[in-house]
Amino acid sequence: MNTTLQWSHWVPYALALGDIVAFLLAFYFARLSHAIYYGLDPIWVLFHWWGTLAQINLLLFLLLTVSVITSFSLKGHYAQRKAFWDEAGDVLAVLTIFIALNAAIAFIGKWPLSRLWLFSTWALVLLLLPIFRHSIRWGLVRLGAWARPVVLIGSGPNAVEAMRAIASEPLLGYSVKKMLVPRGCSTPSPGKVPPEVGVESLGNNPLGQLADLGNPHVVLALDMDQWEAQEQLVRALGLSYPRLTIAPPLRGLPLFGLEIMHFFSQEVFMLRVRDNLARPGPRLLKRIFDLIAASLLVIALSPLLLFLAWRIHAEDKGSIFFLQERIGRDGKPFMCLKFRSMVLDAEVRLTEYLQSHPEIASEYERNYKLRNDPRVTRIGRLLRRASLDELPQLFNVLKGQMSLVGPRPLLNRELHRYGDSIHLYTQVKPGITGLWQVSGRSETTFADRADLDAWYVKNWSLWYDIVILLRTVKVVFARNGAY
Repeated sequence: MNTTLQWSHWVPYALALGDIVAFLLAFYFARLSHAIYYGLDPIWVLFHWWGTLAQINLLLFLLLTVSVITSFSLKGHYAQRKAFWDEAGDVLAVLTIFIALNAAIAFIGKWPLSRLWLFSTWALVLLLLPIFRHSIRWGLVRLGAWARPVVLIGSGPNAVEAMRAIASEPLLGYSVKKMLVPRGCSTPSPGKVPPEVGVESLGNNPLGQLADLGNPHVVLALDMDQWEAQEQLVRALGLSYPRLTIAPPLRGLPLFGLEIMHFFSQEVFMLRVRDNLARPGPRLLKRIFDLIAASLLVIALSPLLLFLAWRIHAEDKGSIFFLQERIGRDGKPFMCLKFRSMVLDAEVRLTEYLQSHPEIASEYERNYKLRNDPRVTRIGRLLRRASLDELPQLFNVLKGQMSLVGPRPLLNRELHRYGDSIHLYTQVKPGITGLWQVSGRSETTFADRADLDAWYVKNWSLWYDIVILLRTVKVVFARNGAY
């Protein structure tokens, strides 16, 4: 235990040192691009001083490196732990700013420096930085310095959700060891808590009890009805315990649109809600991103699109596309494009199949999908398994009817199942992919989809769109839940 604590003091320095080494190696090996472009011997270039040109490039890059490392430090990358995609978003945002600054200096200034060298360096930084961070954390895990024991205080649904959230981010290094149940709170039902997590009652001296446990990281995850009863506990931990994280029992709020209002000398704060996609600026940014990304995808995928169109027509000489009316923004219907993956008399076959297999009807009513659908053609099975049938929706995006990322495009008959969330759905354009697709795809229930779509609309950010697109590629290649 003492060895682990001793190593843990060096963790911030190890992480910062790893970033510095990644920057220096990127600068050193990026010189190869300059050498290759000008026909110089790469080996000679790496092992000889590069003259005045190197001095200016080195000075400029060192200044930028110090600024980037300082920015990472201020954002808590070395002293705090962040969820993977939040940290990745921070890294990309900081690097984008300094790449733009580097570009301004390189093209506006009149110094004799190599622009190719500098920009090759930044490209290598984008590659080496995540590799070094992951490698160092892996090494810290082997040394026992990365794992951080967590004690969770609470016992209700909020505590169980907090435990699941921690388990979903293994790179945080958090490991829930105990659940402490406050006085007056019932213990969780069997099966809600993993067997490796010990459940104990929280005594009258919580600070002393936590000290006996080695002063672990504490997550306070009380339910709404427990906050008033546990006011003294909350106050004691908030004032005296430095390693405290609070998981408030708040759901349905737009986390990325919240502004906190503080009041001087009053123990009251207010949350001002502001949905990002309700404002014209974010909507314009999303539309610009859709147009650029969809155009590039159509150009890049055009050989595949032409091949699939030929293959679909060749199978039964029928139409290439399947058009179906879906509900878009403001409740307006539009014709959603898909590659046809079913036989020409699909509806007749569906009716006959459900009549002869009544036990399957409930599966279809739940998700409007069948695991072994008799209507799907041979090429259609491939299209669905690889999610290629939805590629023509790129043209819906270019026409402004859909977005690359958004809620699932609904049929008119499905609108009532969204309940109170339907007003959020109609505020935005439906998407080719979305949060529910990367969170289980066909395995999720309709209610789960509605909740995930509502969360996306309220918490939209451009970075989350990029993350969902990247995770979609992973899900498609893994073929999780597609049929």
